[in-house]
Amino acid sequence: MKVTKVVALLLALMMLAVVTAGCGGQKAADNSGDAKTPDADKTINLKVGHVLAPTHPYHLGLTKFSELVSEKTGGKVKVDVFPSSQLGNEREMIEALQMGTLDMTLVSTAPLAGFSNKFLVFDLPFIFQTREQAYKVVDGPIGTDIMQSLQQNGIVGLGYWENGFRNLTNSKRPVVKPEDAKGLKIRTMENKIHMASFKAVGADPTPMAFGELYTALQQKTVDGQENPLAIIYTSKFYEVQKYLSMTGHFYAASPLLVSKAVWDKLPADAQKALQEAAIEARDYERGLIQESDQKLLDEVKKLGMEVAEVDKAEWIKAMEPVYQEYEPQIGKDLIEQIKNTK
Repeated sequence: MKVTKVVALLLALMMLAVVTAGCGGQKAADNSGDAKTPDADKTINLKVGHVLAPTHPYHLGLTKFSELVSEKTGGKVKVDVFPSSQLGNEREMIEALQMGTLDMTLVSTAPLAGFSNKFLVFDLPFIFQTREQAYKVVDGPIGTDIMQSLQQNGIVGLGYWENGFRNLTNSKRPVVKPEDAKGLKIRTMENKIHMASFKAVGADPTPMAFGELYTALQQKTVDGQENPLAIIYTSKFYEVQKYLSMTGHFYAASPLLVSKAVWDKLPADAQKALQEAAIEARDYERGLIQESDQKLLDEVKKLGMEVAEVDKAEWIKAMEPVYQEYEPQIGKDLIEQIKNTK
């Protein structure tokens, strides 16, 4: 009786093994055919963040970028745009790219100096005299080399957009000469060259996240700030700042960046589409900035701001010590290369 039970048990185990093997063989056959994997047709969703208002050319340019990406990929890649620091301030978003927790961001070059010293050169006061000079530098070998330095930090650059030339505003008094800025508490970006530039004219630079700036101006925590006309207008700084000085002290290039962790996972055709769309949307966004400058200057005057033109030669001379201070870190050759670009 015991032998019969053992034989029956062995037979049962053999039958189970045959059934299991048959199921496994069928599954393998299903996966070895030419059918696409389940994720092949799945839409790739990307998020891109920036700190400015939805009316700013940043946002309009990124909206255009999103449309171009969708068009070039047949809708397989979707880019959602988040303005007004919804995904964090610029430094936070750059750090999120490094960690792979954010897909893309459009930022100014100033905070990038904290991630790659090569970006310091863009922050030197009056290093760029015209847009044409700036474009030739950032779109050429110099700009490419500087952008590629971010890859070791887990970030891929798709191109330089722009924010225009930065100008000074304050709520205290007209500022025409460099000495007029003495004692003014000026919000700057978290960038050591920006801070050194305003210390050189006797101001008190105060680094602060952009999302906190309007309230700080309104509550007189700081006296003034410096930004391009498009930001001054779209952020409504004319409501809390009386005086605008057309200093044009820094040119604000704006890199469009993507997390390397995200980039490396994209199919080659999606990478190509993003790169092409970034350049097309860059030209569109730059055009918006250029067209708006004179118009916005007239608008802020109508809204009550007093506008002062300045002798830039005086400001260049006043901020010259910044070059001597940072030349060892940046390199004299690179500075001269940019200065001599025509």
